[in-house]
Amino acid sequence: MKKFIKKKEDFVCEKCGTKVKGTGYTNHCPECLRSKHVDINPGDRMSECQGMMEPIGSEVKDGEYSAVLKCVKCGHVRKNKLAENDNFDTLLDIAKKQADASK
Repeated sequence: MKKFIKKKEDFVCEKCGTKVKGTGYTNHCPECLRSKHVDINPGDRMSECQGMMEPIGSEVKDGEYSAVLKCVKCGHVRKNKLAENDNFDTLLDIAKKQADASK
């Protein structure tokens, strides 16, 4: 069973340079929606991979939006729920690319 570990950490996005103020639940950049593959279980910082997680798709479930991310180093895939301060236009761009790719 996955156990969440709350980690309040600030960081600078390695992709777009946005300065991100962590809340303890922050695990991705609110501008480009990218993150870093640092966890095995949420918040544990135990992954040795450290690769960048790129958005490859989007999902809506029960009215909640998520970005689907894939690690460019090891291929690990995970979903990140969007937060209030996330750039929704970025998610729409990802969804459009996802739809275009499936044509």
